[in-house]
Amino acid sequence: MKALVKAHAKEGLWLQDVPIPEPGEDDVLIRINKTGICGTDIHIWNWDEWASKTVPVPLVTGHEFAGEIVEMGSAVKGLSLGQRVSGEGHLVGKESRQSRSGKFHLDPQTRGIGVNEQGAFAEYLRLDAFNVVPLPDDVSDDIGAILDPLGNAVHTALSFDLICEDVLITGAGPIGIMAAAVARHAGARHIVITDVNAARLELAASVVDAVPVNVATEDLKDVTAKLGLKQGFDVGMEMSGNQRALDQMVESMVMGGRIAMLGIPPGKSPVDWSRIVFKAINLKGVYGREIFETWYKMIAMLQNGLDVSKVITHRYSALDYASGFTDMLSGSSGKVVLDWTAVSKSHMQAVQ
Repeated sequence: MKALVKAHAKEGLWLQDVPIPEPGEDDVLIRINKTGICGTDIHIWNWDEWASKTVPVPLVTGHEFAGEIVEMGSAVKGLSLGQRVSGEGHLVGKESRQSRSGKFHLDPQTRGIGVNEQGAFAEYLRLDAFNVVPLPDDVSDDIGAILDPLGNAVHTALSFDLICEDVLITGAGPIGIMAAAVARHAGARHIVITDVNAARLELAASVVDAVPVNVATEDLKDVTAKLGLKQGFDVGMEMSGNQRALDQMVESMVMGGRIAMLGIPPGKSPVDWSRIVFKAINLKGVYGREIFETWYKMIAMLQNGLDVSKVITHRYSALDYASGFTDMLSGSSGKVVLDWTAVSKSHMQAVQ
């Protein structure tokens, strides 16, 4: 099969022929239809410090996908051949206290497809049946391919009660924008999303009813005053990984405000803990998705009117993957989706 492989310890990915994986008795084999390019994939493409320490070479990358089951192991139950699916990309262990108590997203033995194990940027993916998430007919393959990052947004957004609350989101990347859409769907009152990237803020305004603020040219305090917020925001979602953005968020919260952090600041960052303590800020770190509660909730929201389709701004054949990565690297795109069905067709024609 064709697959995108981190074949060399340097910048880039390479489209190569690799063996089709063979499913074990508890696995399914999924024919991939669509995949999404993630920020993690950009780190792997760039071969930055994190990637070079984390990712084995060679490795098939990618972890956001939608496809259909074409083969099942002998012990697999509750799934069927031809069934459309996505899946949880975190492979958890079964021995830790967290896993044994059902808190799978906190398992310290977690490994990621496309990061530690063979991934989904390929014609076929082998996946433990436990990780498979069936796709309803009214959820398209394009949306199925971005359920992983949507799950990050849902997990972050639903960390705290949002009904009638005022929400500040720092970072208008795709996950930040989707978090704003989730907050609106969940009943937030005012939603403000900040960034310094005008294109991303424009995209945010097209996806969700929120107030986009370019903090490079606008004063957030002026915006809060116009909204009539006397004390500040009730809930914050830090999606940027920018220390200055976090500092600004802390200053913009009400006493006792709640902040969910998904963004990861690079390296070690100075934090004025006295401000967090004296404002009685509730700070929560968010990692991945709650397995599988987040999946249930986001699919239910999609079926109940949540629309994040506009966050997908570019679509390419997987054969043209370099263009997709170029768009992502530009910083002006939303989600980029790669179509693997064209690869499969061309591969079959070549074999014939």
